[in-house]
Amino acid sequence: MVDQPDDEPRAGAGPYLYLLITMALFGTAFTSSKVVVGQLPHEVAAMLRFGGGAVILVVMLCVRPGSARFSWRDLCVAGSIGMIGVFAYNFFFFWALSLAPAIDGSIIVPILSPVLTTIAMLLAGREAASAIRVAGLVLGVAGAAVFFIGIGVGGVSGSRLVGDLVYLLAAGCWAAYSIASKKVLSGMDPLRATTYATGVGALALVLLSIPELPSADWSSVRPSTWANVAFLAIGPTAIAYLFYYRGLRSVSPVTATITMFSVPVFGTVSAVVFLDESFTVVQIVGALITVVGALLAVAPGVLYRRSVTSVRRGRRWTPSAGESTP
Repeated sequence: MVDQPDDEPRAGAGPYLYLLITMALFGTAFTSSKVVVGQLPHEVAAMLRFGGGAVILVVMLCVRPGSARFSWRDLCVAGSIGMIGVFAYNFFFFWALSLAPAIDGSIIVPILSPVLTTIAMLLAGREAASAIRVAGLVLGVAGAAVFFIGIGVGGVSGSRLVGDLVYLLAAGCWAAYSIASKKVLSGMDPLRATTYATGVGALALVLLSIPELPSADWSSVRPSTWANVAFLAIGPTAIAYLFYYRGLRSVSPVTATITMFSVPVFGTVSAVVFLDESFTVVQIVGALITVVGALLAVAPGVLYRRSVTSVRRGRRWTPSAGESTP
């Protein structure tokens, strides 16, 4: 049975706008995070980003009407997801950034996450893939491969190789987070779920960073680094995670993670502008192929679900085998 929520056909463009903004913020996060880990231990960098993001989300939740409602069950359920998508993912993410270029992560993580998500959903029998969708997925991966070839002349070796392998672990964590979050959102609003998940994950990152705090040279941290910490807490954390949950509530996990194919574009442009990393013609070609692949992978499903909506609203529609009435 295909795991498509009943409200997905009626979602419109809103969820995809949320996801696009999320991916733009995620893309720039690689660059800002690279700046931070250049001056602070990666455990401390992760703690500052998500500790700040958690505080912002808690404030947003408290000032919202109805915030007094609290459930230990919701906290435990969303918190367990936060241990995957906030704690584990960002532990690997910042560790990899301390070993490999930001541009490597901006390709490896967003491209492999949809692949791993799709494989998991197909193996579980919860997602169906059309020929066009699979072709788009393959094309996106091929574009990422071309993009990766154009990164540099020196190749991958030493600490960079280790860092790229750690990026793979981060991609696996994000795939698991996307799949698990779908169930959490079925009984919880996005802001509450995001706050609980981020708060629990951030607390775990704080505990992990305690042994590294004395080794941080706080007096030498530049103002620009603190500005990047603030940006990471507000944009790629509080706003991006909330928007990702808002989008994920209306689309399938595979569709949500496939939009990550756009992250390499945002990540590379950001790295070129702010880190002076090289950007070659080969990378441009790879980025274009990746975007085309993402469109092929997502657009057919969107068009199909809209056509289903039109039919369901017609007077003669009756559910076919495996479908349920809205």
